[in-house]
Amino acid sequence: MSTLEIKDLHVSVTTEDGPKEILKGVTLTIEDGETHAIMGPNGSGKSTLAYSVAGHPKYTVTGGSVTLDGEDVLAMSVDERARAGLFLAMQYPVEVPGVSVANFLRTAKTAIDGEAPKLRTWVKDVNTALGSLNLDPTFSQRSVNEGFSGGEKKRHEIAQLELLNPKVAVLDETDSGLDIDALKIVADGVNRFRAQEGKGVLLITHYTRILRYIEPDRVHVFVDGRVAESGGPELAEELEANGYEKYVGAAV
Repeated sequence: MSTLEIKDLHVSVTTEDGPKEILKGVTLTIEDGETHAIMGPNGSGKSTLAYSVAGHPKYTVTGGSVTLDGEDVLAMSVDERARAGLFLAMQYPVEVPGVSVANFLRTAKTAIDGEAPKLRTWVKDVNTALGSLNLDPTFSQRSVNEGFSGGEKKRHEIAQLELLNPKVAVLDETDSGLDIDALKIVADGVNRFRAQEGKGVLLITHYTRILRYIEPDRVHVFVDGRVAESGGPELAEELEANGYEKYVGAAV
């Protein structure tokens, strides 16, 4: 099982003028084995949903619930959410100078599993994951995201996904800044993950191009902090053809 259930979620951020509500009652459920895509214009709340589920302190949940396999996600700390099986691939991965990719990955794996992986098998696993993403084994000796190209940052995120093997992956604009070759490599990595039993994917994107390689079960249109429309993969094609104007106009 890996069911992520979001019910009537309200989220605010602090501004100079006081609290500002960003999410205004979001409800969606990612069932075991499903991939959901969230699309919408800039500022509609897509990334806010991702970071709120992951536990970013900038965002204050003012109502609603988030559960993973029936467990209250909002009552968990950030690291508890990761150990419970949540994974966030960030739109803008941060640099961590002085910390190698190898040490970062092993520390993360140890924290999630509660014990350090055996070194010999772990090195093999890391090299296999990097190789599947067209990253040289020497990549593991570089400082995390320092001097990485956009494609290297996103492929590193997918390497983390493969090695940490969560229940549900929340991917925030994983396709941004990728050329076509890197996009295919990243999509292949996501497809390998979701092909396993009991995995869920919440994919946030502006564009349909990644959905040509990662076919969603459901597509949701976000407008003004709400789900304005939900449908199958055909909804993404409608958005590609006609844009968000119909949904933005209805919200106004």
